[in-house]
Amino acid sequence: MAGSFPIRPEVLELTPYTPGLSIDEIQQRFGLGRVVKLASNENPLGTSPQVQKVLRDKAGLAFRYTQSGNPRLVNALAASLGVEPECVVLGNGSDEIIDLLIRVCPTPGVHSVVACQPSFSLYGLQSRFAGVAFRTVPLKNDFSFDWQGLRAAVDESTALVFITTPDNPSGYCPPVEEVRAFAASLPPTCLLVVDEAYIDFCDDMSAHSLLGERASWPQLVLLRTFSKCYGLAGLRLGYGIMPPRLAQLLCTVRLPFSVNILAEEAGLAALGDVTFRQETIATVSYGRVYLRGALEGLGCKVLPSQSNFLMFQLPPSCPLSAKDVFEKLLSQGMIIRPLTSYGLPGHLRVSVGTREENQLFIQLLTEVLA
Repeated sequence: MAGSFPIRPEVLELTPYTPGLSIDEIQQRFGLGRVVKLASNENPLGTSPQVQKVLRDKAGLAFRYTQSGNPRLVNALAASLGVEPECVVLGNGSDEIIDLLIRVCPTPGVHSVVACQPSFSLYGLQSRFAGVAFRTVPLKNDFSFDWQGLRAAVDESTALVFITTPDNPSGYCPPVEEVRAFAASLPPTCLLVVDEAYIDFCDDMSAHSLLGERASWPQLVLLRTFSKCYGLAGLRLGYGIMPPRLAQLLCTVRLPFSVNILAEEAGLAALGDVTFRQETIATVSYGRVYLRGALEGLGCKVLPSQSNFLMFQLPPSCPLSAKDVFEKLLSQGMIIRPLTSYGLPGHLRVSVGTREENQLFIQLLTEVLA
């Protein structure tokens, strides 16, 4: 006889996060020897050789707990960013910082969270799981932010507003003047959380980030990650930059040792490998230009992007649906991202890969469209 146990109603109502397909499952499904994954916005160069060496050298420490709060990495990050260490909170990916903010700031039944639609699904998932009202405002037709609509959705009950710059899945990145004006319009009790997971790939970071002006905005939280530019997605390492009092509260409720000792060592090594970061940014910048030109040459509509991915629509004359093209590419060992889960069934997203991977993607897409 099956037992019964209590389940929170919020859990039963949740739709889980939809991750990208893995290389292993596509190899098994189609019996392929080689699969190229351009679906999850991972670093096209992989992981820094210096980081790989440190992980090999430090593997024997895996039985140890980290020092509480990971002060070495916190201090190194603070120094590289030009902020105070007490403003930096590390997490098991920036996902953990998002979850902590939603669990610490809004009170269920009292406060609300506001974000764009579409946007990173975790904002809504974690808000609903916490029992907090979640409001969304549609993006404009060109995928820019509707600042007036966002402000209209904010009231005295709003605890958090999430925006992503550059945005996912479009790659749109608003000018810093627009973000600054929006921040100034918010109630003093509302935090603006700017998710800068892809900010390293902007052509001009200073034109899009409020990091340098953080002292002027006491209600500002910035989120960043080691998953993209630093190539540490599998180690789960991210961080937030926020007012010291809020940082202290997040550290109080964060699970102990959520950042493991190898992730901490990898993070320190990644910060020190300036050459790898520069090569990654150069590879993405070149690949982004190449892919956009090649896709437009095939008749696709490509959204301008400041990130390491491009969102596009198929040529109007193409008889195939976006899902059809995705499946055909998949059977050839090329994984890109369909955007049905974002409410965009007619769009596809491709991550920038190596030069060879980008060329192979265009070759296979040309064959499918033909």
